[in-house]
Amino acid sequence: MRDGHIHTPFCPHGSSDPLERYVERAIALGYTDISFTEHAPLPERFIDPTPERDSAMNSRELERYLAAVSDIKARYRNDITIRVGLEVDFIPGFEEETARMLDEVGPLLDDSILSVHFLPCRGQYVCIDYSADMFAHIIRLFGSVERVHRAYYETVRQSIRAELGRYKPKRIGHMTLVRKFQRRFPCPEPMTEWMVAILDDIERFGGELDGNGAGLAKPLCLEPYPPIQIMAEAQRRGIPIVYGSDAHCAADLHQGRDAMDREALFVDNGGAPSYNEPK
Repeated sequence: MRDGHIHTPFCPHGSSDPLERYVERAIALGYTDISFTEHAPLPERFIDPTPERDSAMNSRELERYLAAVSDIKARYRNDITIRVGLEVDFIPGFEEETARMLDEVGPLLDDSILSVHFLPCRGQYVCIDYSADMFAHIIRLFGSVERVHRAYYETVRQSIRAELGRYKPKRIGHMTLVRKFQRRFPCPEPMTEWMVAILDDIERFGGELDGNGAGLAKPLCLEPYPPIQIMAEAQRRGIPIVYGSDAHCAADLHQGRDAMDREALFVDNGGAPSYNEPK
C-alpha cells in the first residue's frame, strides 16, 4: 500500500493539518509507504496567474519543509516508509530555472513528480485547474475546449521530453488534469490518441504514471487522472503506475483508491521504486 502524492501544511492552498495527522491516518488506512510531494517553489521570474498567487510553496519555506518531512520520516521510521518529495511544475519557457532548482534540491529528495498546471496563451500563462470559472475564461482565450485539451496534452509531452538534468522527476503527475471540469465543459473529441501518445513518450523515456485518485472526488470530473482505460493501457505496456491521493488534507488520503483497486491497477507495480530509494 503506497501513496506517492501527498501535500502538506506547507501548501498555501491546502489545509493546516499537521504532518503527523497525515502519517497517522495513512498508517490507520494500512499504508506502508507514502511520499510527501509538496508543490515546489515556482521559478522566481514566473508570475503565478491565480488570484491569490498561492499555487506553490514560497521559496523561503523550502528548507523548512525539507527539514520537517525529514524529521517526521525519522520519527516514524519503524512504522511506515516516508519519502521526502516535491511536485515540480513544468512551465514552457522556464526549463533552465527548473533544472537549476532540481540540481540544488534533487540530492535531498527520495521521490518527485513532474506536473503541468500552467499553459502559455497569447503572451500570458493560465492555470487550468484553479476553478470552473477560470477554465471558462481559458476556453475563450484558446477559442475552444478542444484547443485547451490539445495544448495541455502537448505540454505534458514537452515535459516528458524536456532536458531538466539528472534529478528530473520520472513520474508524470495527473496527466489528464485538463478534464477536471469536463462535466461542465465536455470536450467533443475523446482525445484518446493524445493520451496514448503521452503513454508512448513515458514508455520511451522510462517514466512512471501518477494514478491520481483526486479526480474521482471532484464533482465536475468523477474519474481518476488518467481515466481507468488509459491506466489499464499503461499497465499493459508495463509502465509503472503509482497511486496518488493528491491529498491536500488528511481526510483526502485514499480518495479514489477503492475504485482503482477494483480494476487491479496496482497489483503488479504499485509498489515499484520511484526516483530513488529513501535514504
